[in-house]
Amino acid sequence: MGDLEVRELRYFVAVAEHSTFSGAAAALGMAQPPLSRAIRLLERRLGVELFLRSAQGVTLTDAGQTLLDESFRALAAIESAAARTQRAGMNRSTLVAAAKPGMASGLLRRAIDAFAGAHESPVVEILVAGHRRQADMVRDGRADVAIVGSPFDSRGLESEVLTEEPRIAVVAADHRLAARRELRCRDLLGETIPVFQDATPDERLYWSGRDLRNPVEFAEPVEARTTEVGDITQVIELVALGHAVALLPLSVANAYPRTDIVHLPTIDASPHVNSVVWPAGSRSRSVAEFVCFTVEFARTEQASLRRGAS
Repeated sequence: MGDLEVRELRYFVAVAEHSTFSGAAAALGMAQPPLSRAIRLLERRLGVELFLRSAQGVTLTDAGQTLLDESFRALAAIESAAARTQRAGMNRSTLVAAAKPGMASGLLRRAIDAFAGAHESPVVEILVAGHRRQADMVRDGRADVAIVGSPFDSRGLESEVLTEEPRIAVVAADHRLAARRELRCRDLLGETIPVFQDATPDERLYWSGRDLRNPVEFAEPVEARTTEVGDITQVIELVALGHAVALLPLSVANAYPRTDIVHLPTIDASPHVNSVVWPAGSRSRSVAEFVCFTVEFARTEQASLRRGAS
């Protein structure tokens, strides 16, 4: 059996995503007959059926689902290799690091400044990206490393923890829970929880305090009432209006002090973790040096903060 070709994988993914050969052919800008022949040849070479065909379209077989999962990873790796190669040709001395706005970008900026003082190269460039984009940027080659918050999609990545902090409940000042000294996650059952648009199931569980850190507490169905938001300022406004209750990292909550909002310790909420991530299997010396330096820098900074608070 010969090696799989990138063109074949792109054809296969298009058919799987559109569930029809006609739709896939239109998306690929080609005629349907050669696309159908290419998929038949691919099935013949692999010795398996990838699709079940009917008048309504096609559905993946078990073998097809396996190839689809592998195709996403293979195509992402190829695109990442191309992007990194192009960047290397334009500027060999620059390492690109991505972070979300706020605490992560601040930590990254401080680490980069310290790194520059200890190393002559490479120059580190910061890219600030929105929710859940940092890991994707590392996977597709736009960034060499990134700081990401929990939870995150770890496919194709390696990671090291940088910081960890508690999450607290944030409620309106006139909310039924506002007078409590502390909460447990079960106290939020029935409340509307803000989640970012396109949140994954794991993210919905995490932000609603139902990520099964203490599953005995949740005999009730795991589904939570949620409302989608675009950014943290929208979260704060929904909370202040009494339309939602949020579990936020302590540093994020403290960055938005308001008299119409109350912060409540939530003793069994899983912590918020910031991690540095890089491509799995990376052999880049500059990436390794920067990751090691940043991990040690974050640990030293956290230890200093704890001593200052004691």
